[in-house]
Amino acid sequence: MTIVGTRMISDGKTARQLFEEVMGNPARSKFGFGSKLAIVNIDFQNAYTRIDRYKTAYEADPRQIDYVNTISALARAKGMPVIWTHVAYMADASDAGVWGTRTDTPDSLQNIKYGSDRHAFDERCQIDEAIDAVYTKRMPSPFFETPLQSLLVWHQVDTVVITGGSTSGCVRAAAVDSLSRGYRTIVPIETCADKHESYHYANLTDLQLKYADVEPVQAVIDWLEAR
Repeated sequence: MTIVGTRMISDGKTARQLFEEVMGNPARSKFGFGSKLAIVNIDFQNAYTRIDRYKTAYEADPRQIDYVNTISALARAKGMPVIWTHVAYMADASDAGVWGTRTDTPDSLQNIKYGSDRHAFDERCQIDEAIDAVYTKRMPSPFFETPLQSLLVWHQVDTVVITGGSTSGCVRAAAVDSLSRGYRTIVPIETCADKHESYHYANLTDLQLKYADVEPVQAVIDWLEAR
């Protein structure tokens, strides 16, 4: 039998090494930016950002929130929408559905309650409550059962920039949904985080190969400043 496909490779390379190889390929093609973007900042809430308070929190680049504030401010200044999401559930967690059934500890997902410190946005986030859209979501993708799609249509957005966490969870879900809805999708590397670099880099690699342009945050800054 002649094999023209690929049998699964096992070469001992780390997820980070594979990511660097993919990103270092000069021939890699891009979706590119369109004419108008939206910044979608996913789950910058204390439960996931405050590593000094919660076991569920994680950090990759300690400047992550600074970068997110920078590109959000630039987008606002150019009249482009900024969206922030966070997760929370009803007292009985019935709106978490089956997702909330694997564990039941104080740290469990479904025990993030409305108005709690875990639900609250990290105070380092510079949210403009007058014009930024803020959504509470219940599932990984910010597109699922929120007004996000309608907002993007109203603003005639063709490019979605996704930040936040986790890279392997909600960021990935958002990127797949974004591409599926026809948007050029950008994931700035320094603006995403996960609990382990293997999860983080493996998913950035897969996003870059299939669903999004994984770029240094400076690429987003440069594009916005050039508008």
